[in-house]
Amino acid sequence: MAKPTKTLLPTVSLQPLVDAHLLSVWNFCSRMTLSSDDAQRAAYETFERATHGKPPVDATEQGLWMLKVAAFVVEQRVSATPEVDFDLLDETLRSEATRTQEVSSLTQPEREYLLWELKQGCMTAVINCLSPGERVAFVLAAVMGKSEDQAATALGIKTSAFKVRLSRARKKIGDYLAPRCEHVEPRNPCRCPSRIGTALSKGFIAPPQTAVVQLRTPNRPFDQEIRSRDAVNIFRTLPEVEVPQSLMLRLKTLVDQA
Repeated sequence: MAKPTKTLLPTVSLQPLVDAHLLSVWNFCSRMTLSSDDAQRAAYETFERATHGKPPVDATEQGLWMLKVAAFVVEQRVSATPEVDFDLLDETLRSEATRTQEVSSLTQPEREYLLWELKQGCMTAVINCLSPGERVAFVLAAVMGKSEDQAATALGIKTSAFKVRLSRARKKIGDYLAPRCEHVEPRNPCRCPSRIGTALSKGFIAPPQTAVVQLRTPNRPFDQEIRSRDAVNIFRTLPEVEVPQSLMLRLKTLVDQA
């Protein structure tokens, strides 16, 4: 007769971890994947695993520990080779002339919303052209603003090894964006407003729902975005990625069951 399966009970309270680290974990998972569904599954599993671990008491150390759990979860889920590459990204967004019919009926708030969605999507796709090791280094340091020592701690590697990963990632992204992106150089050919129609037609971004346009559009106008010759700075201007309601509901259920 088979032995009954032993239920693994949580060893720490989940709600404080969710309250303190959901935004950070979600930002990390969403930048590391090209799929909202994959990011939600990874974020959920991160908190599920965290309840059976031993998070540090110190707030800063606890945040790095949560990112370490998230990095482990994502590593198990993402392919060892990038799902997209720079050539495919060019083919998707820049291979055809400007399309106007898709945007002619949009209101100004809808255009503003789509500009931010396009920038978010494009920059996330650029990150996902990197190998997983380079990607995680770039996300932690360039997007989330962690120091090299903090990021290395979160990944469980030496700072010197982290610096190598980050240097390679910065070079690849800089080499790609420098001759293309208007946010790096205003005279560059790729400008978000002229790419909206193509992005919509290719399914790279989705038509906006009126109910979320005002909710999810940042307060600052898109055309006042800071330009920087250092491509890394562009990623630090991205608005926070909103946590999906579906993920919050799943985590609430997990908290209630704990």
